[in-house]
Amino acid sequence: MTLRENCTYGVAAPTSMGVRITPPGGAPVHTSNTFVMQATSAETNVINVSASLGIPGLALTNFVAGSPVSLFIQGELRRRNIAYAGPDIPQGGPWGYRHQFNIADSGCGARGPRVHNDRAGEVGRVLNAKDFDLEDIFGRQGVRILHLSGLVGALSPESGRFCLDVARAAKKHGTRISFDLNYRATFWKGREAELRAVFTEIAGMADILAGNEEDFQLCLGLQGPEAGGTALGSKIDSFKDMIGQVKAAFPNASIYGTTLREVVSVGEHLWGAITLFGEEWTVIEPRAIQVLDRIGGGDGFVGGLLYGILKGMTPARCTGFAWGSGALATTTLDDYATPADEEMVWSIYQGNARVKR
Repeated sequence: MTLRENCTYGVAAPTSMGVRITPPGGAPVHTSNTFVMQATSAETNVINVSASLGIPGLALTNFVAGSPVSLFIQGELRRRNIAYAGPDIPQGGPWGYRHQFNIADSGCGARGPRVHNDRAGEVGRVLNAKDFDLEDIFGRQGVRILHLSGLVGALSPESGRFCLDVARAAKKHGTRISFDLNYRATFWKGREAELRAVFTEIAGMADILAGNEEDFQLCLGLQGPEAGGTALGSKIDSFKDMIGQVKAAFPNASIYGTTLREVVSVGEHLWGAITLFGEEWTVIEPRAIQVLDRIGGGDGFVGGLLYGILKGMTPARCTGFAWGSGALATTTLDDYATPADEEMVWSIYQGNARVKR
């Protein structure tokens, strides 16, 4: 895949920023009185891998004017080498706009994680292309890859139109487009026809299409392996067939990928991946990883995949780096992977957990 040169940003993404609050030590939310807060969104989770490794990223988002939560988010993005662009939207009083709250615990032992999304009044629902200088961002500054997520596309009719407007502007200037489908049933309820049309149009423009085990089926209406039942490792051919259907339906893309996750327990998952670069398949059979907090593993995978593409890695190395980045995200209480260097990711992929002095 040929990427634009001399760009200010490696990866840019429309996003709706919020905060995640998590009890420490794997404690459940409903019995906790102490929480750790972090700035979060699926899209900046993806950007974070390449930003951590020295490639500046850009978040296209709305902020709530005068909000201390907005200031916290902006400070965290600067710390993470992620620039931001977007308007400050007046709050409109105590019952007006705000940033979403993601209230989650990590789970422990036999008790699985629980995530509660509190998104009423979310400022990202009113994302609008008129509030952004897309000609400057994609034309003059330059972006090598635009990353789009189904989470933002499905937030509201306005956010869906915003994603389409940004994708068209990016394509006009030769920016490659990545689309992680990120299906959420609660977002789609009662809006299936509307969102299928939006997702289909974005997928038709995408150069890179990614999802998890069921995203392609649920978002795009394609056939794939049945959920549950036998181990994912025995369904590799079925997943390949599904990706073949995706390729036939959306031939503009040249890279397709899906993660494979089988939950053994809260602390142990089987983690795998399949990619197709042109005609070249790479399969990483699901293998055991130890999990501190599972949230963000899929974003870490996509972030690692985009980093590999930015660096010109071979398909096999891109896939391995993506697998390792996803596994890295599950070893911290943050929901994004922050590699210190490439070696950290490759050590995870190679199964080398020895101390580095």
